[in-house]
Amino acid sequence: MATYLRFNLTIPSTIPKARNPRNQTTKIRCIGWDPEGVLGPPTSGHIAKLEFKRRLEKDADAREAFEREVREEKERRRALRESRVIPDTSEELVEYLLDTEAQEIEFEIARLRPRLNEEFFAHLKVEIGKLRFAVSKTQDMEDRLIELETLQKALQEGGEAYDKMQAELVTARKSLMKLLTSNDVKATLLDMVEQNELNRSLLTLLDENIANAYQGNQTQAAEYMEKIRGAMLKYITV
Repeated sequence: MATYLRFNLTIPSTIPKARNPRNQTTKIRCIGWDPEGVLGPPTSGHIAKLEFKRRLEKDADAREAFEREVREEKERRRALRESRVIPDTSEELVEYLLDTEAQEIEFEIARLRPRLNEEFFAHLKVEIGKLRFAVSKTQDMEDRLIELETLQKALQEGGEAYDKMQAELVTARKSLMKLLTSNDVKATLLDMVEQNELNRSLLTLLDENIANAYQGNQTQAAEYMEKIRGAMLKYITV
């Protein structure tokens, strides 16, 4: 069973590149059950979120249109991911990442984590150094330097966030098993509060299990986990 936990990463909407320009900033946040990242960052403001939720609940057409848009975006991203061929060399990998959409950088960091190693960053550092200390620079060289420095920062921060997320995921799996096998969920939750084991990673993992249970027509199991989720929310802030 695949597990998706979105990790916090702030990067430019794309690495600044002439062949794929964008100017705005995209913030990738941990937003709970959104494994494909199709919903984007949460709407700012508590009132705005509630209003959007009420509109979807009352307006069947709006809800259907929203769900259709989510499905289409998921399919677009799936097709895009399947079409990308991961290169073999560090030099080609740099170009591959520079051409990757900002929304997909998080996914690529997770997929390519073993490749983003000391050897790769050493290659990136050498190329940055050559451009930074060149005796005479053209505008193209200046642009390239900015691209590479931005990419370097995004990958380093993203890699650290991904590693932290993986460590949290291991703990979350153990905590979830503890909850699902407990004879006294309330007492277990109180114990987990004392041990600081209730967090967003655990909640996200629980949400995934609930979704998978419904998808597999395991309604009773899904409803039981939803009760556990409701009890968890009394003790954590999301």
